[in-house]
Amino acid sequence: MSNTILRVVFTFAILIMLLPNARADDGLVNLRSQFDVAQTLDRFEAAAKAAGLKVFTRIDHAKGAASVGKSLRPTELLIFGSPKVGTGVISSNQRAAIDLPLKVLAWQDTEGVVWLSYLRPAVMFSRYAIGDRPNIKKQMSGALAKLAKTATQP
Repeated sequence: MSNTILRVVFTFAILIMLLPNARADDGLVNLRSQFDVAQTLDRFEAAAKAAGLKVFTRIDHAKGAASVGKSLRPTELLIFGSPKVGTGVISSNQRAAIDLPLKVLAWQDTEGVVWLSYLRPAVMFSRYAIGDRPNIKKQMSGALAKLAKTATQP
């Protein structure tokens, strides 16, 4: 019995040590890209437009940093969405508009690895207690996963 207790305590201790790391990216999907930051977002943008989504803007944070004499690894944000779909979400809870349109971030880490990150739609739906739009949540989740795969994989 003492071995069982020790195993449970050991397992619990490991989980506690890992918990802060799990929370740091809570709700974020981070996919490793096979392309550089600009190519990753170019691919995502092209796929989004081909899917009939509207691209609102693209922000190059590294370029912005350079404009004020600072340096930043490649970091670009793409803001995109569907006014029709977004309006459905916002009509359920107007505060969701702070998270819409959707965003994806392409960025390079300290090791030179490029990542594409986005917030899971389920997090937004949960944050604003939107339970009356399950089809939209499913549609957004599927579209983001498909677009992200297209952007990051050959």
